[in-house]
Amino acid sequence: MGRPPTRPAKLKDGFYIEVRNEGSKANGIKIRRDTKEEMLMAIEDYNRIKDVTVLGELKNDKWVNKKEAKKKK
Repeated sequence: MGRPPTRPAKLKDGFYIEVRNEGSKANGIKIRRDTKEEMLMAIEDYNRIKDVTVLGELKNDKWVNKKEAKKKK
């Protein structure tokens, strides 16, 4: 058994969304897409059955866009 990591994992550059079960308060799963169009398609797919939060674009370990909440209609 090794020591647990002390710093958070680095994320790759791209567009991120967070997906979680409806009504859940726990943290969801982060999903990365290379382009904004691919991210928007993923939002449409997951929006039918999950709660989706758009985290934004990540470049060089810095968020370019702020968080936006996308709720199911």
